[in-house]
Amino acid sequence: MTHDLVIEAHGLVKHFGETKALQGVDLAVARGTVLGVLGPNGAGKTTAVRILSTLLVPDAGHARIGGFDVVKDAERVRQSIGLTGQYASVDEDLSGRQNLVLFGTLLDLGRAGARARAAELLEWFDLTAAADRPAKTYSGGMRRRLDLAASLVGRPDVIFLDEPTTGLDPAKREDMWDVVRSLVTDGSTVLLTTQYLEEADALADEITVIDHGRVIAHDTPEGLKRVVGGQTLEVRPSDLSRMQETATLLGQVSSGTAAEEIRKGVLAVPVHDDSALTATVSRLASAGIGVTELSLHLPSLDEVFFSLTGRTASEDDTTESKEVA
Repeated sequence: MTHDLVIEAHGLVKHFGETKALQGVDLAVARGTVLGVLGPNGAGKTTAVRILSTLLVPDAGHARIGGFDVVKDAERVRQSIGLTGQYASVDEDLSGRQNLVLFGTLLDLGRAGARARAAELLEWFDLTAAADRPAKTYSGGMRRRLDLAASLVGRPDVIFLDEPTTGLDPAKREDMWDVVRSLVTDGSTVLLTTQYLEEADALADEITVIDHGRVIAHDTPEGLKRVVGGQTLEVRPSDLSRMQETATLLGQVSSGTAAEEIRKGVLAVPVHDDSALTATVSRLASAGIGVTELSLHLPSLDEVFFSLTGRTASEDDTTESKEVA
């Protein structure tokens, strides 16, 4: 995998009247990777995607996709990208197949090529059985899959996914994640905006956090988790009558910090580094305490996000609701 940058943005600024949607945002995505862009509602995520996909012109700053300027070379950029927005872009009166054939025809695949590509995507997204039904009869999850399929008709090198799994149930969200992984395996470069922190954790090679139109953090998922500091050791003794003894042992490993019962039968204690796991295993064995669970993990991205912004990713804001499409 090469690491030349396919998506580059420098100092992007966009205002809507008094609303400062973007205030100097920088983004960079290497070829064949996924960049997760996290932020609460109104942080500026969708504005950034709209600029990168040529739907909006920045007030300041510049961006390039595959080496082409998104303003000066907008047509060339559009030829190389696919975009799935927060809302379905398909025609609900047409069938799933008709929608995809229409997109293929508009992309000059020819009638036969468009039909072949439509059949391929319908199968890939498990929509073949519903292919000839009007899209308005589809469930929400089916519409999202059809919308993503439509953005892939032209086999784009760069794909923008703006909160693609919003409204999907957990099982369908997992299906969509598998699609994204397949796209990257096939060589695509993906910029994914999301409020689902577990989604970014599952898919992204790197994460950029945006808040109030500014980038406030950028790192790998593991790197961001270290922002909160430390790790947590969790233990569930097989004999719950030895909970207090286990808690005392964990307090010794953590240099005196008291262990807490975070859920029924599970004790947790903060530790400084990986060596605590080895020490705990040794002490448990010496004390003859069996366990059914033993894990060491970094803070969750939810904790990281709260640490960075002071609120959760789902807390509402009004910035992007004031945007002009």
